[in-house]
Amino acid sequence: MHHLSYGEVKTAAERIDGLVRPVTVAPVLGPGTGAPRSPYRLWLALEFLQHTGSFKARGARNFLAAHREDGSLPETGVTIASGGNAGLACAWAAREQGVPATVFLPENAPRVKVARLRSYGAEVRLTGSEYAEAAAACEEFAQSTGALRSHAYDHPLIAAGAGTLLEEIRAQVPDLDTVVVSVGGGGLFAGVAAAAQHHGIRVVAVEPENCRALNAALEAGRVVDVPVDSVAADSLGARRATPMAHAAAAHRNVRSVLVQDSAVVAARDTLWNEHRLAVEHAAATAMAGILGETAPYTPSDGERVAVVLCGANTDPGDLAA
Repeated sequence: MHHLSYGEVKTAAERIDGLVRPVTVAPVLGPGTGAPRSPYRLWLALEFLQHTGSFKARGARNFLAAHREDGSLPETGVTIASGGNAGLACAWAAREQGVPATVFLPENAPRVKVARLRSYGAEVRLTGSEYAEAAAACEEFAQSTGALRSHAYDHPLIAAGAGTLLEEIRAQVPDLDTVVVSVGGGGLFAGVAAAAQHHGIRVVAVEPENCRALNAALEAGRVVDVPVDSVAADSLGARRATPMAHAAAAHRNVRSVLVQDSAVVAARDTLWNEHRLAVEHAAATAMAGILGETAPYTPSDGERVAVVLCGANTDPGDLAA
């Protein structure tokens, strides 16, 4: 099991400096914000403004740049099985590095995703009717061509790249007490937790009740498979958390909490109605962790909290409705 270190996050931050967009951190609650008086201070980390619309761009850039540094980035480029944020980030990062990207998707993948991947210059291969078939084809392609196999979240370079987000948040809120993140497979969480542990910052890991890979791993004492059934499953639908994430979650400064889908939808609506922020359900999951009277985490008086809004690859039509 790889225990992600703060040193790996710092190295990633240096490696991708100037290659990704620095996160914007916006105050929401507290003095000078124009908001009602609140017992705690709240900031929103607007990472959905990142290249390709999600934090995944950080890990993808770090992954490819590190391989180029050590001479292990092949001319055949990189390959990944993902039609979501990870696939988009991989295709974008490959274009920026000037290497080919081959992305595998099921044959029933939405045309809009295929079109967007191709807009980044990726070769898209549609294989099978399920993600598992696309993943198997991706593995076979990597073995036969020598292309570098990337992963959506289960790699130290991917997680360390994601963890650079916490360094940027802390630079803008130096006395931060708590960071709130949504969790799928755990790449973002593992990276953020590695940096947060170094700085003594609490991490609240939020998952939907029926999409709880990390929470179930903590309950079982090991990584386990879980069913996936949530409005946020398109981004948070990992059937198991990474061992890296499980190890990071065992730290005393980590809280694992669950939210109902109805709370996720309500949080997403609130972000739109009150702040005109259109985010995907995965991003709203983090907000649901502290929003409302039934929220599973209640910040204490004076606590300084940052919520990571991790992605915006969503159809905003239902928000307008």
